[in-house]
Amino acid sequence: MEKWEYMTRFFEAKATDKQMKDFIKTKFGKRPRRFSPESMIPELNQLGEEGWEIIHMEPVARVGGKDDILFSDDYRWSNTYFCVLKRRKPGSYIPTQGSDGQTLAAQSEPTTQPPGTPPLAIPPDME
Repeated sequence: MEKWEYMTRFFEAKATDKQMKDFIKTKFGKRPRRFSPESMIPELNQLGEEGWEIIHMEPVARVGGKDDILFSDDYRWSNTYFCVLKRRKPGSYIPTQGSDGQTLAAQSEPTTQPPGTPPLAIPPDME
C-alpha cells in the first residue's frame, strides 16, 4: 500500500539578487521583476529532486512572526505562498497490473521506464 508523508512551507517569490535575475532572464527570456514567481523554481526543483510534489499552493497576504497568516483588506498584493507538498514514504509500494488484470509486481520505489514504454497500470480501486 502506498504511504505518504507531507510537508507545509511558505515560499517567497523574490528576485532581488543578481544570480536569480540572471536565471529568470536566461531561462524565460523576460525582464525579471522584484516578485517574479519564477524565482521560486530553483527551490521547487530541488524539492522535486528529493521526491516532493506540490499538492496545494495559494498566496497569503502576510506571514506573522509566529507563522500565523494575516487576512486583511489592507494587504492586496503578496509574494508569499503557502504550499502543501507530499512524497511517497520509503518502502511503500504501488501494486501493478498486467493487461489481463493479474497483479504483476509491487514496486517499492518509482522506476524510470525507457521512452515509449506505456506506464504500468494501477487498479482503479488503488487510484
